[in-house]
Amino acid sequence: MKSKILIVDDEESIRTTFRGLFEHEGYEVATAGDYAGTMEMMEQATFDLVLTDIMLGGRTGVDILRAVRERQPGCPVVMITGFPNIDTAEEAVRHGAYDYVRKPVTFENLMKVAERAIRHKRKTDEQDRRYLTLRAILKSVTETTFAVDGDLRLLEVSGAESTCGFPRDAGGKQLTELAGKCGAGCLAVLRRALTERRPHEGVRIECRHAERPDQTVLVNAYPFLDSGGASTGGVLLIRRYARRDGAVQPENGRTQYFSLIGKSPAMQKVYALLESLVDVQTTVLITGESGTGKELVAQSLHYGGSRASKPLVKVNCAGLAESLLESELFGHVKGAFTGAIRDKIGRFQKADGGTIFLDEIGDITPHMQMRLLRVLQEMEFERVGDSVPVKVDVRVVVATNSNLPEKVRKGTFREDLYYRLKVVELSLPPLRERREDIPLLTEHFIKKFNAQFNREIVNVSPEVMELFMGYRWPGNVRELEHQLEHAFIHCRGQQITVAELPHEMVHCLGVPVPSGGAPTDERMAVLHALEKSFWNKTRAAGILGVSRRTIYRKIKEYDIRRG
Repeated sequence: MKSKILIVDDEESIRTTFRGLFEHEGYEVATAGDYAGTMEMMEQATFDLVLTDIMLGGRTGVDILRAVRERQPGCPVVMITGFPNIDTAEEAVRHGAYDYVRKPVTFENLMKVAERAIRHKRKTDEQDRRYLTLRAILKSVTETTFAVDGDLRLLEVSGAESTCGFPRDAGGKQLTELAGKCGAGCLAVLRRALTERRPHEGVRIECRHAERPDQTVLVNAYPFLDSGGASTGGVLLIRRYARRDGAVQPENGRTQYFSLIGKSPAMQKVYALLESLVDVQTTVLITGESGTGKELVAQSLHYGGSRASKPLVKVNCAGLAESLLESELFGHVKGAFTGAIRDKIGRFQKADGGTIFLDEIGDITPHMQMRLLRVLQEMEFERVGDSVPVKVDVRVVVATNSNLPEKVRKGTFREDLYYRLKVVELSLPPLRERREDIPLLTEHFIKKFNAQFNREIVNVSPEVMELFMGYRWPGNVRELEHQLEHAFIHCRGQQITVAELPHEMVHCLGVPVPSGGAPTDERMAVLHALEKSFWNKTRAAGILGVSRRTIYRKIKEYDIRRG
């Protein structure tokens, strides 16, 4: 459909010239010579752009602008003037002019401004259509609903009076302003959905509402994404749990808790323990093999509790030398050591009021163990090079895949620190002990990679699922994710077959590789992983779900060289 432009000028020659030029470019054009003619044209048609001279004899372009804003508020208006001044500019901007074009007018410049204004109108119209559709959808659902823009300003609200105690006129207000009477757990879920640009579904939250202390809700949060994949807002759906005899009815067959996926009995126990721990302000030790999801557990503990609106700070203790780790955790003052050119705030101080997650805690040195023990006991520390104690209010969650009791027995890990960390231990089961979760995890990762790679893969073949169910998964859920990412790179159809799996996994199971899995494909897979990881061999091995030794062997075998 052609865009419609209305040209307003009291000189007929200018109207005729502009009309011919815009019609030549494919626009539908109408003209008017004065205010009255403009009003008549606007009664007859809806326009995508109005171009008007600011000087029109008896009336001005500002009068035209006011009229357009009243009759067709979505239509942009561009002023054409030979004598712009501050007063007319301020008046036009105040009444919503889209832009100015100064005389003498070149058609090239005028066309650029016109195209930009029409694109702006199309985008605004699309947003309006989406909003009207969203409003109709929200009015049809029974849950409490919140639709917000990117700044968490409420666009639409339904059913919030009974569930959240929000006023009926909450529309237009910041959701953060209204969430003061509860623990803001729902708000934390919505923020995560917007930040991660993906849905968060089936999150159970105890409201801790001042007026509804026993209320428990089930929360789903969905982001709005523009054509570029950026988050522009979202929808929050809240459903209250039914109660009998004052008790919340258990949710049978839960498949997700925040970012944790699984419906097995082992995962149901993890979910139940997490729910009981979210607001117990004690140290939690998360144990489990590499790749089982220890970081996701830490996130669930943080975002499911009352600290959700405060920072979650993550530290990989194994990735830093002792001197760097001490500075990272506790900060330093200027001049504390060579290179300390300014004061630095440490991770503990950054996490004040929230949670700090210390991963690979079993790898810290005896000196760091002693410093950490004091922080856990007194919640205070000194920055490196300083003697002034800093008090913090931080929940500490730690994780390790090491055997800490064995380290204590050998004398490489302090026994008093171990028992201080082990107030509550949450042990994550390896994937081989919850095989019934593999189909669910596979479906989850297929959805994730379809969005990431802009693909439409439907499922894995029965043969692939049989392999998955029989494999031992030494890398656990992380390895499953990497195997599927590898398959996505090679798959050209809508179903992942054995040919697209990493050869290392297939050979490990003794399964013949189909004819589609030629060495050339494997070479390209290795090369792609190296390029994606900027030739970091360890990261490339992680992408392919193989060992670093295998990566080096394949580089030599296929004579892969960095270009």
